Amino acid sequence: MDQDTIAVVSFPGISAFHLSVPTLVFGEDRREDGLPNFQFKICAVSPGMLRTSCGLQVNVQHGLECFADAGTIIVPSWQNPLERPPEVLLRALREAHEAGARIVGLCLGAFVLAEAGLLDDRPATTHWLWTERFAKRFPKIKVDPKVLYIDDGDIITSAGTAAGLDCCLHLLRRRVGATITNRVARRLVVPPHRQGGQAQFIEQPVVINQGDERLSKTLEWALTKLDRRLDVDTLADQAGMSRRTFTRRFHRLTGSTVIKWLTEQRLTSTRELLETTDLAIEQIASATGFGTALSLRSHFLKTFRTSPSTYRREFRGASGAGEK
Repeated sequence: MDQDTIAVVSFPGISAFHLSVPTLVFGEDRREDGLPNFQFKICAVSPGMLRTSCGLQVNVQHGLECFADAGTIIVPSWQNPLERPPEVLLRALREAHEAGARIVGLCLGAFVLAEAGLLDDRPATTHWLWTERFAKRFPKIKVDPKVLYIDDGDIITSAGTAAGLDCCLHLLRRRVGATITNRVARRLVVPPHRQGGQAQFIEQPVVINQGDERLSKTLEWALTKLDRRLDVDTLADQAGMSRRTFTRRFHRLTGSTVIKWLTEQRLTSTRELLETTDLAIEQIASATGFGTALSLRSHFLKTFRTSPSTYRREFRGASGAGEK
């Protein structure tokens, strides 16, 4: 089983967009950007010409036997989550998972993983319009209706549409780190990283006005001051707004609370420093505003379910210098 072999499941009536999302991230030769030469395979229960939901035809050359070599298997959004997928597909997914493959369900693809029994007693998400039905149909699953994606180690699920791209970039980041993934994101003209815990949607579209421009500039300022003590009052003062106005506009812009947003930005900065520097954990904790190595480790473990030292070794092949 090869971690750089990616298998994507196709089927009659698949959304061309949902099929293209993992193809954009893993299916093109981007070795000039520093990516591995991924072995990318589109497979189906019955290979051959498959018609997408918009009428395009895809010539699928691989059957489910390609699961045997795949380190990651991606199930894009399923056409009809109310219908049980073919048993041969469900069985193949279970066998691949038992053999050590990582299984990913994008959007309504989570229903396929659930039908295979892979999500029982695990956290998972799907498109917010379907989360209530998802939870009722599969009561053993710990459904989170708000987040963009959930990484539960060997099982990953994402919310709808564009969140699938966030999820695939997250997978890429796990494999090659922040620097190269950011380079790929720039080519795709998308944000390089949105935390999985970010809300699927915000209250309402943000009208760009002078107040929002001030808020955006304040958030940019905050990203350069993560080593400082930042709170709602500090940011509101920087924006020249009352605490109440700032809090309201902040939530409308980000869909999050100030504390949660700051923690996510500090964790993002922590990961980048772990991947690109040899700074000790205590130094990274100071630079990112966590204050102490104990606090950093606690937040890191809670969010990523791994320690900073393990994360650093995974991405850099290093000995975890500085973790003491």
